[in-house]
Amino acid sequence: MRKNIVAGNWKMNTTVSEGVKLATEVNEALNGVDAKCEVIICVPFTHLTSCKAVCGEKLHLGAENCADHTKGAYTGEVSASMVASTGADYVILGHSERRAYYGETVEMLAEKTKLALENNLKVIFCIGEVLEEREAGKQNEVVKAQLESVFSLSAEDFGKIVLAYEPVWAIGTGKTATDEQAEEIHAYIRSLIAEKYGDQVADDTTILYGGSCKPSNAKGLFAKPNVDGGLIGGASLDAESFMGIVTAF
Repeated sequence: MRKNIVAGNWKMNTTVSEGVKLATEVNEALNGVDAKCEVIICVPFTHLTSCKAVCGEKLHLGAENCADHTKGAYTGEVSASMVASTGADYVILGHSERRAYYGETVEMLAEKTKLALENNLKVIFCIGEVLEEREAGKQNEVVKAQLESVFSLSAEDFGKIVLAYEPVWAIGTGKTATDEQAEEIHAYIRSLIAEKYGDQVADDTTILYGGSCKPSNAKGLFAKPNVDGGLIGGASLDAESFMGIVTAF
């Protein structure tokens, strides 16, 4: 059975002390509710060890990226083994900001995914189209091409992937895909997985929605049969807002 998941992506926000305070607030809030989903915070590399120390059993930890190399002369990079050594369980790969600003390719992301899985990290793999592609009706074509990074995996390894559909035109813009738009493309993504790996794997794959998801719209999005939770940006930087999304289930 697939999981419902709400994952926060803090991006390049908070100092270590601010991050520990936020993680502590989320952890304490989680202890006070019966959450119907798995909850993850994906934090900057600098915060991983400190935030791990305040994460209880209900709060999982992830990184926002990892390198496409194992080790060596790659100044400023952080390998999957380094991420895993902090106690993190998850890593976000393929986020649209990484693709747009840092030129990450299908091939590079395939290598990052492979290294993450080799180090027992579960991958939250992001796919999604920009506004021009959506307006041209190319969203299906775009997400299908982006999935090639993970469609080279065995069925067993693909089972360790959480997909996050993020319409790039809705990230940080205040625009959100309608519940129906989200459901339509999530269903399409699941059909591609079924074609590749079969119906059982497709049914077991968690597909999150990312893109200006907040407490006011989370319940409608999560009610759709193919939307299994959210990858949350701005709203994850406030414990109360983040928990408002967690409790939308």
